[in-house]
Amino acid sequence: MFRLDPPPEEAPVPGLVAPQLVVNSRMIYFGWLPADPGAVAALVPEGLKPAADRQVFMNQYVVDDAGQTSGFGAYSLTYLGPDLSGLDAPDGVTPGRWWTHYFNSSEVVREYAAERGVPATPGRTTIEVTGRRLVATTEADGVPVIRTTARVGRTGEAVNRGQLRYITRVGGGFLSGVYPFVAEPVEPFEVESLEFLEPDHPVHALRPADPLQVTWGFYSPRSSFAYPGGEAPLS
Repeated sequence: MFRLDPPPEEAPVPGLVAPQLVVNSRMIYFGWLPADPGAVAALVPEGLKPAADRQVFMNQYVVDDAGQTSGFGAYSLTYLGPDLSGLDAPDGVTPGRWWTHYFNSSEVVREYAAERGVPATPGRTTIEVTGRRLVATTEADGVPVIRTTARVGRTGEAVNRGQLRYITRVGGGFLSGVYPFVAEPVEPFEVESLEFLEPDHPVHALRPADPLQVTWGFYSPRSSFAYPGGEAPLS
């Protein structure tokens, strides 16, 4: 069994400015079709358009040591929300994305993200791997709200790389951020279940259809990225 407890909070490097670098995080990132497409669409603000199939994305990851970051310190994070239409990443294929929930264990990272329009709130994520079984659990205010169970293998020669695009709202306008990443995915990878554990929590609006329809995804024990990348007002 491979298990790491949530990372301890460590002092950040003073004077944090963008961008910040994170290397070798443990990350499970995937998308699905929702149980309630109308509820997902309602979370997208006026001026943006949800994907036609109302697809949802989620990233659960853990940064175990301050030495993996240029300034954040160790932390864990789950973020999720709807894919968008007409605002693709630079590859012209990967959709732009809108954060609706952002559960972060670090006050430092929450403040940094909030300054850029991210809806950052306290939370904690754990990832446990036993043999080929992975369980990722997201807590909000100490209460488990999401649990992912997946079948995972080992990393090989494959590398995922590119840029993602996230849209946030700052003041009266939208901000577009382009985030470069490099990840070493495992093979095989299969999400076996995705549970939204608290029906009364607002994140429950993003719960998956039954049966679960995962549209893409990966698990990587070594995923690196810049945070954020190029930022510009969205015209």
